[in-house]
Amino acid sequence: MFAGGERIGQVITPGDLLAGKPPVMVYPIDPSSRVVRDGSRLNQILLVRLPPDELDEDTRARSADGVVAYSGVCTHAGCDVTLWQAETRRFRCPCHDSEFDPRERGRVVGGPAPRRLPRLPVKVVDGVIVADGSFMSRPGFQPG
Repeated sequence: MFAGGERIGQVITPGDLLAGKPPVMVYPIDPSSRVVRDGSRLNQILLVRLPPDELDEDTRARSADGVVAYSGVCTHAGCDVTLWQAETRRFRCPCHDSEFDPRERGRVVGGPAPRRLPRLPVKVVDGVIVADGSFMSRPGFQPG
């Protein structure tokens, strides 16, 4: 579901995401109970659609027609990843300028982040984007 803006609380569909446009922050909703999992920042998800032929093989395999999903919490200090670098098609954290490439499994391409953004595999079911498993690594930062 949309986490903010004029469509807050509405279900997101592939048509809501245009290739190359900025990501959308969403929260998951439990399909059986309809409970929105917005009680923790660690549940924030960045959804973005990229041309499938630009995704590495592993990222493409866990996407839905170019739609990829990542944790919205930086792995460096736990800030919200809210910036989008349109020219490079990368996520950027505003706190310490870590950058992540969503085309390559959330790879760190700049800044102090010690690890990739955790990925969430997705698929489309009945016209709605849904999780196809759990985050592939733990969201947020991990104190050393």
